Amino acid sequence: MAGIFKSQGGFAVTPHKVSVCILLQIYAPPAQISVPFPFSSVTQHNRLGLFLLALTKSCDDILEPKLEELINQLREVGGLLDHWLIDHLTSRLSSLASPDDLFNFFSEMRGILGGPDSGVVEDDQIILDPNSNLGMFLRRCVLAFNVLSFEGVCHLLTNIGMYCKETLSSCPYGASELDDTRNDLETLPEYESMDLENLVFEKVSEEIEARKRTAQSIPFHFHVPEALSGLVEDVDVPSFPKCKSTSKAKEGYSYSNSLSNTSRDIDPSGSAFLRTNWQMQGYLDAQAEKIEKFGSLFSLNAFELVLKQLQKMAPELHRVHFLRYLNTLYHDDYFSALENVHRYFDYSAGTEGFDFIPPGSGCNSFGRYEIALLCLGMMHVHFGHPKQALEVLTEAVHVSQQQSNDTCLAYTLAAIGNLLSESGFSRTSGILGSSYSPLLSMGISLSVQQQLFVLLTESLRRAESLKLKRLVASNHLAMAKFHLMHVQRPLLSFGPRASAKLRTSPISVCKELRLSTHLICQYGTESSTKTTDGSFSTAWLTNLQKPAGSHVLCRDNESGNNSSELPFFAQPTSIPGSVLQLLGSSYLLRATAFEIYGSAPLARINAILYATCFADTSSSSDASLAYVKLIQHLAIFKGYKEAFSALKIAEERFLSLSKSRILLLKLQLVHEHALHRGCLKLAQQACNELGVLASSVTSVDLDLKTEASFRHARTLLAANQFSEAARVAHSLFCLCYKYNLQVQNASVLLLLAEIHKKSGNAVVGLPYALASLSFCQSFNLDLLKASATLTIAELWLSLGPSHSKRALNLLHGAFPMILGHGGLELRARAFIVEAKCYLSSPTFSVSEDPEVVLDPLKQASEELQLLEYHEMAAEAFYLMAMVYNKLGRLEEREEAADSFKKHIVALENHEEGESSLLNIS
Repeated sequence: MAGIFKSQGGFAVTPHKVSVCILLQIYAPPAQISVPFPFSSVTQHNRLGLFLLALTKSCDDILEPKLEELINQLREVGGLLDHWLIDHLTSRLSSLASPDDLFNFFSEMRGILGGPDSGVVEDDQIILDPNSNLGMFLRRCVLAFNVLSFEGVCHLLTNIGMYCKETLSSCPYGASELDDTRNDLETLPEYESMDLENLVFEKVSEEIEARKRTAQSIPFHFHVPEALSGLVEDVDVPSFPKCKSTSKAKEGYSYSNSLSNTSRDIDPSGSAFLRTNWQMQGYLDAQAEKIEKFGSLFSLNAFELVLKQLQKMAPELHRVHFLRYLNTLYHDDYFSALENVHRYFDYSAGTEGFDFIPPGSGCNSFGRYEIALLCLGMMHVHFGHPKQALEVLTEAVHVSQQQSNDTCLAYTLAAIGNLLSESGFSRTSGILGSSYSPLLSMGISLSVQQQLFVLLTESLRRAESLKLKRLVASNHLAMAKFHLMHVQRPLLSFGPRASAKLRTSPISVCKELRLSTHLICQYGTESSTKTTDGSFSTAWLTNLQKPAGSHVLCRDNESGNNSSELPFFAQPTSIPGSVLQLLGSSYLLRATAFEIYGSAPLARINAILYATCFADTSSSSDASLAYVKLIQHLAIFKGYKEAFSALKIAEERFLSLSKSRILLLKLQLVHEHALHRGCLKLAQQACNELGVLASSVTSVDLDLKTEASFRHARTLLAANQFSEAARVAHSLFCLCYKYNLQVQNASVLLLLAEIHKKSGNAVVGLPYALASLSFCQSFNLDLLKASATLTIAELWLSLGPSHSKRALNLLHGAFPMILGHGGLELRARAFIVEAKCYLSSPTFSVSEDPEVVLDPLKQASEELQLLEYHEMAAEAFYLMAMVYNKLGRLEEREEAADSFKKHIVALENHEEGESSLLNIS
């Protein structure tokens, strides 16, 4: 059995720390000038220094690494010296066979440090600065050893023996030294059974016990006052033998490596030690980021084993409950998440793990109740309980005001703003108090849109005054989304007002997006240096295990070509993941904005930029959204064959979980493809699947519900069920109007115009098309405006040949937008309408200029065959056959007629009767 001794005062000497001290002695040997032995260049010397710095800061695990892991890392760093470094380390560890050896070793360590008593220091002499990171680490090791009792020194010797024995028995380095000292290691338990009261160290032990009694009041917490942080910053807790487990997280991403390292097998006869306090904090922060990044793809059971182990080894660490809450939250386990968030705040009172929300000046002794309410409200938002979330967040606003916690208040206001923008609220009463807007104190009621604008403005103002850079960037993104989806309206409904155009402001959207990207230059004022350095060091060490080309430090090649370059370009960035996620979100919102405005190339460029630069740091939801936009672009501009090929790749990368974006995209593509091929039953089945995925709560998943209803109406229209299609579209319009979904209303109005056009009621359809055109102008929906103009041209054309000239003029006005940014279907439809306008015109003669009609029809037929749009392709070939017949070109007429018959047959083979569709609808 290996005895484990916990040093009081917050820092325990462990075998791993002894190994690092040995390497520090190699890096900075006392009384050495210039480049010390065995290094042949400054580059080699710096390599070891960077490795030691990263080793003392990494946060890749809760446990210290085994000697075998340290040796593997030395092989990657040491270059030509790896054999010498490993041999020296193992032999030095094996030589520590008695308490006297340890006393002598730590006495030598004091000589490495510089200080006022170091005497005259020459220019090239290597002295370790006591205030540097490595110097502070060495000072803590020496101090922790000095306060050890004799029994503690014996336990340390036993642990060093167990630390070396397993590795060195299978390793050629140091095997002889292990054999020479085996007898000494076997005698170590004799020290553990000695009666310490009869030893010479009795008085020293009494003094140390007195020190320990005075240090027992120091708690185990991550967050302590700065005055004490230098003394009790690091905590090591004794561990128990790990249970063997082979479960690893293998779903989707490479986060399984860290979890498998954490849950690695440990010899029951060995001992395990927790890392230092802030290293464990960095590890838990990194795991929290991974949970938020991967969501339900994160391994629930593997991480739960780690948390159970950590809770047993460090019961004072209440933050384990918060990580367990996050883990169950993103796996949609409502009851476990609720239990763990309550347990966390019951045990820690919200004082652990929330550095970004400091306590207010009036914070009472009962903890930070307002933060508990904020977390509870966000949990309700995640599970789709908007009313409960709004009630809890409103209470958090009041408590934050009472406790003078301005930071929590700013975050709570931002959370309410996101809730109002994401969930549908037809009316809200009592959200805002009079302190947020003088209009409310005057008794003026505001709409949901106006309340949202007031909330976003107030949250942004508070975040800027408190210098919360990340919240400022997030609020700028929220403001950009608000300006994108809402028309600016005056808050006052009376009094003198300047004439204002009721339109969205693309300039305001671009301005807010540009301001959000300023975070890249300003995040350093808010970020935690230790956490950032720890994350960077973790990635640094992780890259050592990667294949050649990704190493941080290059090996010297055998040809004698000594490379002195450090490939920093292969390093991960030291920018925090939350900052990169915000930056990536700005590019995703840019892509969405250009998509709404109708600029397909710019939308595609921003989606590609996001997928290229931010995919590794983004959440799985955001990364899948970028893939969705790119696949949708392929379907619109390249056809379904390439889109489904890309979808297969996306499905391999992102699991098709319930309500995932990839699954929704698959259903949308299946529905669109089925409509074009005439498979109406399959199209209706895809609509039903979309509807089932939406939440049963009325105001949740509004986008999904409107999408399902919109596609259901289109399916009914394809089956010539005009009255049913109009009924569904009308109810959808009422839903969008109720929840202020004005951008969606433009598409619904255009759909109603299409329904009346196909039913033969062009006069009834014109008002709907003109209303849609008005919406498009107000919201700057340029591509949808061109589509609405095309529909108006078709409606005028259906009123008779006398209106063909007006229809052609409207079409030519929309052509630049359609040809520049329209997809295959929109372009083909415009070409067919242009040909029909010419053919129906009384003044046009086919024989004089046939290519004016044939060229657009040929172009339309080619693009429609890529989409497999049989009905419209048949119409194009039918018109071509008519033109060839008038021209007397019989062979070409027969070819066009054969193509027409081919598409009609394909359409009839897939078409289901009216009765079967009525049963579905």
